[in-house]
Amino acid sequence: MPVPKRRKSKSKSRMRRSHDAIGLVGLRPCPKCGAYTKSHRVCPECGYYKGELVIEKKVKLAD
Repeated sequence: MPVPKRRKSKSKSRMRRSHDAIGLVGLRPCPKCGAYTKSHRVCPECGYYKGELVIEKKVKLAD
């Protein structure tokens, strides 16, 4: 089997790894409350998705 004759330089290895970086998460503002959330997910702040209430938020009562 063929074997590389020389070791890959740091530059070449790092150039190859340049595509492995983790990209940014696509965030968008919620139309109801304005909090930034991931696309196509229920807003954790208000509980709305596509204008419909999906999750009722629990309210803490002060004693």
